[in-house]
Amino acid sequence: MSVATRQSYSEAIVELSNNPSIVVLDADLAAATKSGAFKKACPERFFDMGIAEQDMICTAAGLATCGKIPFASTFAMFAAGRAFEQIRNSVAYPKLNVKIAVTHAGITVGEDGGSHQAIEDISLMRSIPNMVVLNPADDAEAKQAVKAAAEYYGPVYIRLGRAATPDVHGEGYKFEIGKGEILREGKDVALIGTGIMVAKCLEAADELAKEGIEATVVNIGTIKPLDEELVIKVAKATGKVVTAEEHSIIGGLGSAVAEVLSEKCPTKMARIGVKDQFGASGSPKLLLEKYGLTAKDIVAAAKGL
Repeated sequence: MSVATRQSYSEAIVELSNNPSIVVLDADLAAATKSGAFKKACPERFFDMGIAEQDMICTAAGLATCGKIPFASTFAMFAAGRAFEQIRNSVAYPKLNVKIAVTHAGITVGEDGGSHQAIEDISLMRSIPNMVVLNPADDAEAKQAVKAAAEYYGPVYIRLGRAATPDVHGEGYKFEIGKGEILREGKDVALIGTGIMVAKCLEAADELAKEGIEATVVNIGTIKPLDEELVIKVAKATGKVVTAEEHSIIGGLGSAVAEVLSEKCPTKMARIGVKDQFGASGSPKLLLEKYGLTAKDIVAAAKGL
């Protein structure tokens, strides 16, 4: 089954609505971010701030000082980009209990084009002290990540998508902030993915297996704090690492993994991601092909190592 993680977010916050401390804010995009479901369930705890993302973040900060647990929702570009200063100074600097749940991240936003496709947001958010950065791979992980964020005290950035994403988790999966997971074991190369690219890594592993190459597949649902122990473990076991993300290769998962390995376990690496370019208008499928974010590209990178 394939579900957009923005829909998973919608269902998760409705399930959390029995907690009277939970409030939801949106910046005139409730239909697109799917936060409108919370408005129907709890209209008295939903605040449409209009097209005023900076005001929304500061209002969320104020609500947090009063003991509320605010989820502030808009597109990734408008939160991480337009409201960066407010997130940094009004939320993260005082370490307030605000959850920034953004949708429409990455190039799979599609036809909205490069102006709306946030490919720098992970880099921006993980550079802020006190900020936790989550990037779930599928429906099950997204729902659990939202609930884990509600239980965690402090600022959290949750990255969600517009397009449907295949399920990569079965029954019994348990999400934990700061922990990655091995989805498949192999001895030849480690494919470390995040978000929608986890499914691409599994697809690539299947293709590599046809050529006798055994790949370990790792899902990193938490970009920050990164599961350094797991990254080092799979790097030592395979000697080769490919990272894959729907984000710029500058400052995202690939950079985070490279930082760890360069200091603690030097390893041959390749990074799959957007290579210092803006996005473009087109269907998600065509854009993934244009920017080299397919299973085929992961296979090529693995074989290149």
